[in-house]
Amino acid sequence: MAVLAPGTTEQPPLGPALPRRRRPPRPRRDRIPPLPGDTRRSWWLTGALGVLALIGRLVGISYPGDLLFDEAYYPPEAAELLRWGYEYNRGYTFIVHPPLGKWLIAAGQAVFGTDSFGWRFPSAVAGSIAVVVLVRLARRLTGSTLLGLVAGLLLALDGLSFTLSRIGLLDIFLQVFVVSAVACLVVDRDRVRARILAAGETANGFRLGPRGWRIAAGLLFGCACAVKWSGVWFLAFFAIASVFWDRSAWRAAGVRRPTRAAARYGLPGALWALAVVPVLTYLASFTGWFLGESSQGKAWAQQNPDTAYPWIPDALRSLWHQHAEWLRFHGSLSTPHPWESGPWSWLVTGRPILLWNPQGLTDDDGGQVIRYILMVGTPTLWFLFVPAAIWLVWRIAARRDPAAGVAGIAIAAGWLTWLFDGDRTMFLFYMAPVVPFFVLAVTLLLQDVLGPRAPGIRRTVGLAVVCLYLAAVAATFVFFYPVLTGQELDQVQWQRRMWFPTWY
Repeated sequence: MAVLAPGTTEQPPLGPALPRRRRPPRPRRDRIPPLPGDTRRSWWLTGALGVLALIGRLVGISYPGDLLFDEAYYPPEAAELLRWGYEYNRGYTFIVHPPLGKWLIAAGQAVFGTDSFGWRFPSAVAGSIAVVVLVRLARRLTGSTLLGLVAGLLLALDGLSFTLSRIGLLDIFLQVFVVSAVACLVVDRDRVRARILAAGETANGFRLGPRGWRIAAGLLFGCACAVKWSGVWFLAFFAIASVFWDRSAWRAAGVRRPTRAAARYGLPGALWALAVVPVLTYLASFTGWFLGESSQGKAWAQQNPDTAYPWIPDALRSLWHQHAEWLRFHGSLSTPHPWESGPWSWLVTGRPILLWNPQGLTDDDGGQVIRYILMVGTPTLWFLFVPAAIWLVWRIAARRDPAAGVAGIAIAAGWLTWLFDGDRTMFLFYMAPVVPFFVLAVTLLLQDVLGPRAPGIRRTVGLAVVCLYLAAVAATFVFFYPVLTGQELDQVQWQRRMWFPTWY
């Protein structure tokens, strides 16, 4: 026993110090709202909105019968796919996109014939499906069927999406595949989180097994990339987000090392679902190219046997070379175009695209008639994109709102990435895949305007404001309908719809 020296107050150590045990993190409050209970009614309302959107897009869709803008490329190439299984053009000039979008256009031609209705019908279906999917996605993110329907209605009334749904271009297919893939990934997030939380406290996590919704998301992301390469940004951003969502779920459940649990139980499946599956899906879209004996560029490897990696099959090396040619084309695409625009102007639909404007038309009395098809976003909707995006940032920073996070990730992938390619010739319709998420941002802004669900003066005033805004968007869409569809207008009527000098 140790003896203290006179005047010493310090006590001797009683034994070796015990190591401090690390406390597991406290379970966090779940910020993901529960789904509302009106499942059957919500599906009926969603289906009704989807049918109305489809009817609105199909009315007069075959007019005009001319090839509009880039329809000069895609419907003819779709007809070639039907005939040979691959595009027949022997040059590399305009075949610079994967074939899936053209295969979808070809499906309409196979059913209805190679005319304007045939090559535009698939676009109308795709645009209507995007409306339905956005309703379900917004409903899940907000926990409100009303807000889901608001989001779908706003997308249905968007002039850009409406016009793209009535023309044989590729971007409307990119839109529907992207929003559907994100919706599947959000379902996977919610179901996995519910399973983890329902399992109770666990120290290190557990195996989750196959995740069908995440595999479906990978398939749809692969389809998006097989329409246009810009889909790869959505794939990359949301693949990373999916892994972090797993980590958040493990942390919310009180797992001691959530990062390790996410890496062990989520990352291997994520690599399969969000890397391997998209690549296989993308390659599958080239089946016709692989089967064709004279597909464009397929003989390149045989004609160049001394190239690198000779152990790779010739067809894959040829396809790789063709992709290199496409990449070179896109990287050097800087030719001025009268209707080009930049990403900053997209936010306010500053430079729309003139699709059709025949000259010399007159009415029965000999007066001048203007038929103008302008691909322009509904201004009362698009002018709220920037304020809604700013509000989105606040919701992410202040509330850590999961719904705002989904919309923010998509906007970063679909709009922000274009800012790094400033020399490229770009057009407003590049916004197509990200428009649903700007609409979602507007919906989240309207959610805060609407206020709490409890009845009261705050809720009544908020509901009135939201209804007035929806009425304004609908009225604006109706006002611009003649220049979205090429209706007859006189000079005065046309000028009333040209709000800015950059619109004509």
